[in-house]
Amino acid sequence: MRKRYSYLKIFFPPLLGIFFIYLSINITSVEERKLIISYIKNAELKYIIISIFFGILSHLSRAFRWKYLLIPLGYNPKFINSILAVLISYIANLGIPRSGEILRATTLSSYEKIPFEKLFGTIIAERIVDLLILLSLIFLSFSLQFELVWEVLNKRPMFLRTLSIGAPILFFIFLVVKWFLKKSNSKISLKIKAILKGFIEGIMSIKNMPFKLNFIVHTVFIWLMYFGMFFIIKWTIPEMEKLDLEYLLLTFVIGGLTLTATNGGIGIYPLSVAMTLSFFGISNESGLAFGWIVWTSQTLMILFFGSLSFFILPLVNKRN
Repeated sequence: MRKRYSYLKIFFPPLLGIFFIYLSINITSVEERKLIISYIKNAELKYIIISIFFGILSHLSRAFRWKYLLIPLGYNPKFINSILAVLISYIANLGIPRSGEILRATTLSSYEKIPFEKLFGTIIAERIVDLLILLSLIFLSFSLQFELVWEVLNKRPMFLRTLSIGAPILFFIFLVVKWFLKKSNSKISLKIKAILKGFIEGIMSIKNMPFKLNFIVHTVFIWLMYFGMFFIIKWTIPEMEKLDLEYLLLTFVIGGLTLTATNGGIGIYPLSVAMTLSFFGISNESGLAFGWIVWTSQTLMILFFGSLSFFILPLVNKRN
C-alpha cells in the first residue's frame, strides 16, 4: 500500500500537469493557438530577462535570509553552499513536488555537518513566514476585488461547504495526534518526538534571531521580486498593458496557489492565470500566452542554475 502511495505521489502531479496542458489545447481553436504562439514568439526579450533577473535576486536573498535562522543555532554555513542548496531544492520540486525542502536540508547537512532536523526546522520556519506573507497578499488582493471574489464563490457553493466541514475535521485530527504523542512511550512515538524537537528548535530560531530586521527586509524583498518578475511580463503582451497593479496582484496570488499542484505548476499555472485574467476582460489567448511566458522563463532559469548547482557543489567543497 505504501509503495502504491509513493508511486502516486511521483506520477500523479505530472499526469495532472499533462491533463491541464490538454485542457488548455482543448479550449482553444487552431487560430487561437497560433495567436498564443505568435504572442510568445514576439514577446520583447528585455522584459523576460528582467523577470529572470528578479527571480535570481529572490533566490539569492532566500539563501542569505536562511543564515539568520541558523546563526541562533550556532551555525554559519558558507553562502555559496546555501544558494546552491536552494537552487537544487527548486529543481527537485520540478521533479517531485514538495521534495525540494528535504533535499535542501539534506544537501546542506552533508556539506556543512549541520543536523538535518534543525535545518529542516528552519526551512519550516521560513515556510511559515512565507505562508503568512501569502495569506496577507490573499487578504489584500481579495479585499481589493471583494465583489468579484464573492460572486465567484457564490457560484461554487461546494467549495464553501467543503471548507466549513474540512477545517474542523483537520483540527480534531491534530488534537488526537497531539494527545497520542503526549501519552505514548513507544519507540515510534519517542522517535517522532525527537524529530519534532529538532524541528521545533529550528522553528523557534525565529524567536531567538539576533538580526530580526535583516530577516524581515529579506522577506519583503523576496516577495517584491516574486511579484516583480510576474508584473514585468505584462509588457510582453499588448492587451495586458492596460491592467493595473491590483488586478495583477489577484492573478499573481491565484497563480501562486496552483504551483504545487503539479510539477512546478506545469499546465495548471498558465491556465489558472488565464482564467483569472478573463475576469478582467483579458482574452483567453493573451492570458494563456502571459501565463506560459512567466512559467517558461522562470522554469528554464531554475533548470539551468539548478542543474549547474549539482556540478558546482562538489567542486567548491573538495576538502569535504
